[in-house]
Amino acid sequence: MAEPAPPLPPRDPRGPIAATIAAVARDGRVLLVRRAHPPDAGRWAFPGGKIEPGETVHAAAVRELHEETGVRGEALHVFDARDVYERDEHGALRRHYILIAVLCRWTGGEPVAGDDALEARWFALDELESQQLALSFGVAEVARQAARLAGAQA
Repeated sequence: MAEPAPPLPPRDPRGPIAATIAAVARDGRVLLVRRAHPPDAGRWAFPGGKIEPGETVHAAAVRELHEETGVRGEALHVFDARDVYERDEHGALRRHYILIAVLCRWTGGEPVAGDDALEARWFALDELESQQLALSFGVAEVARQAARLAGAQA
């Protein structure tokens, strides 16, 4: 008779936390929000947030897109994943997020800042290279990927 498996250790509350980002490219522009809350408060990033228990990655991307921007979209497919680490002033890990990038097709609406956003608007890809624009880490690279994929979908 096999021995029962030992109990699992308690989960570390620092993460990782699964979250999604909705990458919408339309007419050569991408939709970004200026984040209202950490991580990266005040920086431009894709609309997104935590995946709720029982929610699919695609459903979370579409929900977060609408909650943060008022834009409606259809989730097409996952195309990237990024680790994001939130640290305290001493460098200790506060939270570890795994951001799952979902390419979404715009189906309606124009951007208006919603629950977790200070601003929401469309950006041309070349605007993302500006030194004056405070972007979250990796946004420009993910935006270029999304634009390429959206062009291939058209």
